[in-house]
Amino acid sequence: MPDFTSINSQPPKLLERLTGTLRTMHYSKRTIDVYGHWVRRYVLFHHKKHPNDMGEMEINLFLSHLATKEKVAASTQNQALCAIVFLYKHILKKEIGEIQNIIWAKKPKRLPIVLTVDEVKLILQQLRSAKWLMASLLYGAGLRLNECLQLRIKDVDFGYKQLQIHDAKGKSARFTVLPGNLILPLHEHIEKVKNLHDSDLSAGFGSVALPNALQRKYKNAEYEWRWQWLFPAPNISTDPETGIKRRHHQGDWALQRALKKAVRESGITKRVTCHALRHSFATHLLEDGYDIRTIQELLGHKSVETTMIYTHVMQRGGRGIRSPMDRL
Repeated sequence: MPDFTSINSQPPKLLERLTGTLRTMHYSKRTIDVYGHWVRRYVLFHHKKHPNDMGEMEINLFLSHLATKEKVAASTQNQALCAIVFLYKHILKKEIGEIQNIIWAKKPKRLPIVLTVDEVKLILQQLRSAKWLMASLLYGAGLRLNECLQLRIKDVDFGYKQLQIHDAKGKSARFTVLPGNLILPLHEHIEKVKNLHDSDLSAGFGSVALPNALQRKYKNAEYEWRWQWLFPAPNISTDPETGIKRRHHQGDWALQRALKKAVRESGITKRVTCHALRHSFATHLLEDGYDIRTIQELLGHKSVETTMIYTHVMQRGGRGIRSPMDRL
């Protein structure tokens, strides 16, 4: 039985098994970290009692505590449940019964924040170089932030004017549009990245982390140009999983920070995040007359119902309605 007394200093065997299984099943690093966090929290909440000795009642108590005492969001509570269910199903090989009487956090009904075309232009005018290019792809191709950061050189298809997205949300893959007015800036950016990669190779570096088992299958692929990140980090760092010194892709905080500053400088008062650019992409396509199924495919939504929210965005606020105030 794993010892949880050192849970804050050394990962217990149970968490190592959890991490190993998640990696084998090709979950993202972020999901691995999040699942490990919630399993730790679950065990510590029950005073380091082993999960094998707990079940539906303890899960119920923990999830209800998150909603009532910690006031977490509904999505956070659901994330914790997914982590715990994964633990029991894939690590402990233990079936948990029906989890009932959980006090669920209320999920607020929110419509996405959407920018006008002029607002997008104003924000992009405040950004420079790679940050401008990344933000332009979020809006111009409808990318999620992580999808943009994890683009590789091979994913850019100039001939067909499209981007290929791998391991997106739900482990899906798709193609989306490459804006024509980004082709020249992208060529110029890629030339700079190529020079950086050549410099790294000359210095004895130049390898890149490969997805799944490709590194074992293709021994030298990690040095190949086509596998390099489209938006590499400014510095070489040590990969925490392998101990190899290599250049990772840009961190999400870099663009988030730059976008926040750009919004502030533009004078826009809306709560603009990187995801608002993706929302704006979908809404503006609908306004231009593109059908909902096409937009669903470009966004990578599994269900068209998810994409339908943008039709509600277009109808909100009484657009096209003449206020009685205008009669005065």
